[in-house]
Amino acid sequence: MSTSEKIYSGKTKDLYALPNDNILLVFKDDVTGGEDGVIDPGANTVIGQVEGKGRKSLAMTDHFFKCLHVAGIPTHLVRLDLEQGSMEVRRAEPLGKDISGKGGLEFICRTRPWGSFQRRYQNYIGDTASTFDYLVEITIKDDERGDPLINDDTIVALGLLTQQHLEQAKDLTRRVCRIVEADLRDKGLTLIDMKIEIGFVDGEVVVIDEVSADAMRVMDDEGRVLDHGTLYEQLIR
Repeated sequence: MSTSEKIYSGKTKDLYALPNDNILLVFKDDVTGGEDGVIDPGANTVIGQVEGKGRKSLAMTDHFFKCLHVAGIPTHLVRLDLEQGSMEVRRAEPLGKDISGKGGLEFICRTRPWGSFQRRYQNYIGDTASTFDYLVEITIKDDERGDPLINDDTIVALGLLTQQHLEQAKDLTRRVCRIVEADLRDKGLTLIDMKIEIGFVDGEVVVIDEVSADAMRVMDDEGRVLDHGTLYEQLIR
């Protein structure tokens, strides 16, 4: 596949426009984390690189997208090239862009209280071992403001999505979470939470971007949260 101009450089991927109007996602080895230097896939700052990390994220995306396709979940995927660390996708319009055409919405599905959720609501959580019925939270992609939460009424009031498309997106998020959770459970692993991006392709609401360890927290049967490389080893054997 021949590429033309680079149209976007993100924290973990570069995007190129293809002659056929599709987009080429090139996965990078960059990792995000906090000021303490600890790698955290939910952070907004690139703190370094881990060799081979990009191809591992792509291989996990390949694995999970195959699961989604078997279940009839629509995605923007056209083809992957694991050797080149790239993924050709249909051009999609991310949900919830701001008035300047930037940003978008991220959909988080939680199976239990953890991380930022626990910090926000610690005074209201009686049992930290409790589980959720696939709780969906929505955040705005805005690194400068720490990806703030946004509620359903605000999304509709601002005209970011219609009520129908919002419900479709939330339903899709829960379906993806259930599929990923079941796949991990078969390997003796537990999904804590995960984040996906959703967009429009030819008017259809579909899963876009990636589904990998870059966007989920998973723990083993001893309650340890797995790092990116360990989860890859558990999935891709």
